[in-house]
Amino acid sequence: MIGVGFVYLVAGAFFAGCAVLGIVDRRWANALFHALLALSFFAGDRIGDVGNGVLVLALVATATSGRMRRGEPAAADAPKGPLLILALVIPAAALGGTLLFKQMPTLIDPKQATLVALAMGVLLALALCHRVLRAPPLAGIRAGRRLLDEIGWAAVMPQLLASLGAVFALAGVGDVVGGLAGAAIPAGSVLGAVLVYALGMALFTIVMGNAFAAFPVMAAGVGIPLLVRQFGGDPAPVAAIGMLAGFCGTLLTPMAANFNIVPAALLELKDRYGVIRAQAATALPLLGFNILLLWWVIR
Repeated sequence: MIGVGFVYLVAGAFFAGCAVLGIVDRRWANALFHALLALSFFAGDRIGDVGNGVLVLALVATATSGRMRRGEPAAADAPKGPLLILALVIPAAALGGTLLFKQMPTLIDPKQATLVALAMGVLLALALCHRVLRAPPLAGIRAGRRLLDEIGWAAVMPQLLASLGAVFALAGVGDVVGGLAGAAIPAGSVLGAVLVYALGMALFTIVMGNAFAAFPVMAAGVGIPLLVRQFGGDPAPVAAIGMLAGFCGTLLTPMAANFNIVPAALLELKDRYGVIRAQAATALPLLGFNILLLWWVIR
């Protein structure tokens, strides 16, 4: 059965390719960083907790060594073509594949249908790019490696912050949040529970930099016990809208460095927080809309 292992294999192959190119170009620190990432995808489930911990420490040591070099300039003769149409192949394949693969439970793991479809969409888009644009065989990996080198260590922040959310959940932070929320929310108040849940998702995301890190905490503390069990909310919209509320926090925090700080550096903006300031006008009204939508769905 094809599942998340296929996705890890594709990701690991990409990072391994970046590592090989780094060795060829004598970018030793960059190559080591990408090789460690490839190892985490290829064998993360086999090397155990201690092995993964050592791997993360090695990633941190490499990233903070000061030896990682920024990306090489983009080629002046980069291929031109229907790039937008080719890029849309990925979301189209992800959507169509999700609907199709869920009808094939013996071949595709239904729980991982979306991730598998997304990975296949990336491979399909890459193949079409080579076919339509007549790009060299390694053009995709070289372009991806250049972008990774520009982003640097911030490329691994989503994984690290998501892991932080799991650690918080295991440490019982969700139970503490739930106790505080229970004391603050008026008895039987759906709106109060919705406000605490949505605003908590946004605030925890602002602090931790990633909605995936905030979700285990707020879901365990408020989402499941109050919105789902007590008020009978459907878990699907509670989770989906809660994540959207968290993403509003992502737009407002420098902790989401790969989204908000790295672009400012790459674009050489004078205001390092310019991306956040520009996004605030979208994030705050969208957060309000998500609160109203969640309240309407549950009540």
